[in-house]
Amino acid sequence: MLTMPAASSNPFDSATILDGIRRWVEIETPTEAPEQVNRLASLVADGYRDLPVTIERVAGRGGCGDHVLARSSWGRDAPGILVLSHLDTVHPMGFIERLPFKIEGDSAFGPGIYDMKGGAYLAYHAFRQLCTGAERPPLGITHLYSSDEEIGSPTSRALIEAEGRKAKYVLVTEPARDGGKIVTGRKGVARFEIFVRGVPAHAGSRPEDGRSAVRELANIIQTLEALTDIRRGVTVNVGVIRGGTRPNVVPEEAYAEVDLRVRTIADADEIVARIHNLQSQSEGVSVKVVGELNRPPYEKGNAGAALFEHAKTLAAEVGFDLVDTFTGGGSDGNFTAPHTATLDGLGVDGQGAHTHYEQMYISSIEPRARLLHRLYQTLR
Repeated sequence: MLTMPAASSNPFDSATILDGIRRWVEIETPTEAPEQVNRLASLVADGYRDLPVTIERVAGRGGCGDHVLARSSWGRDAPGILVLSHLDTVHPMGFIERLPFKIEGDSAFGPGIYDMKGGAYLAYHAFRQLCTGAERPPLGITHLYSSDEEIGSPTSRALIEAEGRKAKYVLVTEPARDGGKIVTGRKGVARFEIFVRGVPAHAGSRPEDGRSAVRELANIIQTLEALTDIRRGVTVNVGVIRGGTRPNVVPEEAYAEVDLRVRTIADADEIVARIHNLQSQSEGVSVKVVGELNRPPYEKGNAGAALFEHAKTLAAEVGFDLVDTFTGGGSDGNFTAPHTATLDGLGVDGQGAHTHYEQMYISSIEPRARLLHRLYQTLR
């Protein structure tokens, strides 16, 4: 257990910041437990009460928790900086018994500590330090904490997109990748459900009367998997299948769930259309496809590249080398990158997101908190 840190003159003291992260981690926040997410949302909002901000709380819906926005009192008359964080985690209630907060060497463990309570707290702490001085930075800052990122942001997407379009820059506190790299590109994500309906029949005495939905689904799976093109960065994965009722019945129904990842908007338009246009190859069998692109590709445009170069310069001043990378996973940055300069992966370094050994590296706290602080100070 972490002991209370001694008083420090360093405003980015790792032990002090880690104690704040611990408090957030020890409130478990599975997306599907909105009352728990709201407990943390209240703690987060309370942390801003003595700062020059206004707090907006957007009531949860659809079984999700509330979203919290903290807006600086300055810079409201012009596009500013939007910081995106999420409070929900994938870990179920009670997981903290399996993965309690603990420190071993340079690692601090706990559910959601890496993805992404550590990064969310760094952004909050950097803002708090910004407010200790009398001088205000050029741009206003809005920090949006969402409650549903881990399930695709169904209730926060519209809010994220609206705030993103009003901003000049977007900073996303998702965890760092591969030893501290930040993210300047992500694949777009689409999800589909496929419903196949055939004709049932007795598989022994009258198989000719039947039309197998499972056989047709097998044809569809081969068509879908053939769309994967690793060189282009296109992957299609049929991850769930169901069908039939008994081995002696020609199956009337079959079902599949499909994940699509693409690097570019052009590929998204092409592949999504091809999936929607799937046709049955068997007489008497129908195919229905439901689904869409739920996170557009995050492509590294000129504005995003310039933002990265600025961050790289600041990181060098802080004392570390900042490297960027592309990743196949999606984030809320996918919603803002098509129209606003976006920099992702600004959270803590670590490993084991969504696992029983999830951890953040304590040594990443101070340099990455200082980088966020300098971004707040210098973006204009």
